[in-house]
Amino acid sequence: MLLRGRPGDTGAAAERVRRMKRILKVIDNISENVGSFGRWFVVALILVGVFEVTMRYVFTRPTVWAYETSSMLGGTVYAFGWAYALLHESHIRVDVLFNRLSMRSRAIVDAIVSLAFFFPLIGMLAYRAIFWAERAWSRKLVMMESYWYAPQWPFRCVLAFGICLLLLQGIAKFVRDVHFAVKGSPLD
Repeated sequence: MLLRGRPGDTGAAAERVRRMKRILKVIDNISENVGSFGRWFVVALILVGVFEVTMRYVFTRPTVWAYETSSMLGGTVYAFGWAYALLHESHIRVDVLFNRLSMRSRAIVDAIVSLAFFFPLIGMLAYRAIFWAERAWSRKLVMMESYWYAPQWPFRCVLAFGICLLLLQGIAKFVRDVHFAVKGSPLD
């Protein structure tokens, strides 16, 4: 069905499976690398916080940019971690009944829940995030939380990228779940 060829066409079917595995591996590597890179924004967030506290309480000269910079850095950490968390199954889920199911039943439930909730929600979020990123870029919108008036487009683009990457990782998980539900064995 998903990766099945015509009867007697095992060479073409095997090639499709190899190609699918390569695509899924690329998606996983992107999520892994972006999530790992996102950790460095925690370091930057800490440095900005320490700098602001030092300037405010030691030198009594607070900055106008630290608050918004901290917000953008923290948001970047989250955005870069969404797909990473999905890859490593680190998102919160209610496992009261789910843990009692067989692996195949779990894959079926995950696939159904993805179709019913994940794809519509994340798809709409991705659409709106791209819209707002483009709007911030084209209209040169600025942040209004302080007198710094930082441009919005870099942070809006990071959010759109993070949501799109989460959607891509969700597609990879969905393909794996459907394959496991149909074949009874993992794709990887």
